[in-house]
Amino acid sequence: MNQKNLIDPDSVLLYIDETHIRPYHVLRTTWSEVGRQKQVPTFGHHAHVSLFDAVNVHDGETVLYQAGAANATTFLDFLRVLKERYPDRLIVLVLDNARIHHAKMVREFLREEGRSFHFIYLLPYSPQLNPIERLWKWLKDTVIANVFHKDQNDIAQAIARFVDYIHERPKEVLQRLGCAV
Repeated sequence: MNQKNLIDPDSVLLYIDETHIRPYHVLRTTWSEVGRQKQVPTFGHHAHVSLFDAVNVHDGETVLYQAGAANATTFLDFLRVLKERYPDRLIVLVLDNARIHHAKMVREFLREEGRSFHFIYLLPYSPQLNPIERLWKWLKDTVIANVFHKDQNDIAQAIARFVDYIHERPKEVLQRLGCAV
């Protein structure tokens, strides 16, 4: 049986998560000339961009939302973006057990929007069960590994280029997530 037939056509199944992109936290092994170690400058402050993302593992479509922080308020903003993107559909979200996903304001929102959302929580401490973690790795390898970003705007621009790239290549997204058939 085809997995796509298991999902009600009036619903959409999305894996979601949030992350922070900081300019300094991903250094990878790289090639350099013998005797000349690669230098990656830093500026000693903590500029970052918080991201929420949802990925449909059936078609590779992603919905990315940038925020100044990852908290219950911005999570609700992200849920509203998803509701706008998929109006009149049941949005089934597979997500981890982060505090912001269980916040009082989120529970109240779900009581009001109960017909629009259904949450499926992953087991605690099981990021390997969420394919979006592989998207985060790809993003960080592409955007910040061994790269210096001078400020938050520079980080946001690099993320925007990555998002444009993946939106044009849903099949590659599925391959990277390990969900391609």
